Amino acid sequence: MNVTLRQLRALVALAHTGSFTQAAAVLHITQSALSGLIKELELQLGVRLVDRNTRSIALTQVGQGFVPLIEKVLQDLDGVLHGLDDLKALQRGMVRIAVPQLMACTLLPDVMAAFCTAHPGVQVRLVDCAVESVLARVGAGEVDFGIGPERATTTEIATQELFDMPFMVVFPPGHALQQCKRIGWRDVVQYPFIALQGQFTERLALDLHLARRELTLHSTHEVAFMTTALSMVSARQGVTACLPYAVSLVDLHQLEMRPVYAPELRRKFLVYRRASAALSPAAATFMEFLFAFVASHGWSTSAA
Repeated sequence: MNVTLRQLRALVALAHTGSFTQAAAVLHITQSALSGLIKELELQLGVRLVDRNTRSIALTQVGQGFVPLIEKVLQDLDGVLHGLDDLKALQRGMVRIAVPQLMACTLLPDVMAAFCTAHPGVQVRLVDCAVESVLARVGAGEVDFGIGPERATTTEIATQELFDMPFMVVFPPGHALQQCKRIGWRDVVQYPFIALQGQFTERLALDLHLARRELTLHSTHEVAFMTTALSMVSARQGVTACLPYAVSLVDLHQLEMRPVYAPELRRKFLVYRRASAALSPAAATFMEFLFAFVASHGWSTSAA
């Protein structure tokens, strides 16, 4: 059976108007084309749906029972298509993003607020998690995409660089580092260092050792979250290292943040998504917005 939507819409229009002429006008087709659609439908179904005479038309008993069912199907279909138009027009939709805890309490809320002002019908759901969980969330399809530091991936994960920024040292007001015109890592390692557990500090220490073999980063405290590290810096328990995107949190603690040189150590952050899955219009638009937001802060340019 090869029934078409055009045939069904023709029958419903004819039932509503009671006239081939009026139904044809509603559908913006000729009367002969409308008559042909009705005949084709009856042929496909193997039953007469419309009784015709020279003055009027009427639905047969089968037609009277069939038309209400078809109207419901067409209404449901129109609702689905209208919903799809809304999704394409970003009048509604949902974006799910996995990000590390530090980014979830600094950069992403600002991006979300600006995006939702431009697209109030789109919901953005933030999944804050451990750094090493971002890729797992993306791979499992729990989120549309994730953001995190550069990590090795498989061919199933597509990546795009979001930003490349240098490490900064964070210290309390009045600290001795404030007197340095240009802070080097040799200056930083002289003071108690509050480190983050896991790969953040491990990679930082390794990069520092490889770049300047005579310098070694010794942590006096290791904590799970940057918020804890900053609170300890505020309590003058030491200094820590952070990336510029977390400046709002540093300012909240009323701390100083300065670039560190000799050597300048940098970190790349990437956007991760499943290579085989197309982004929804809402997710694709949010990603474009994110890149534009980062670029507006001068964070998207890699070191020369």
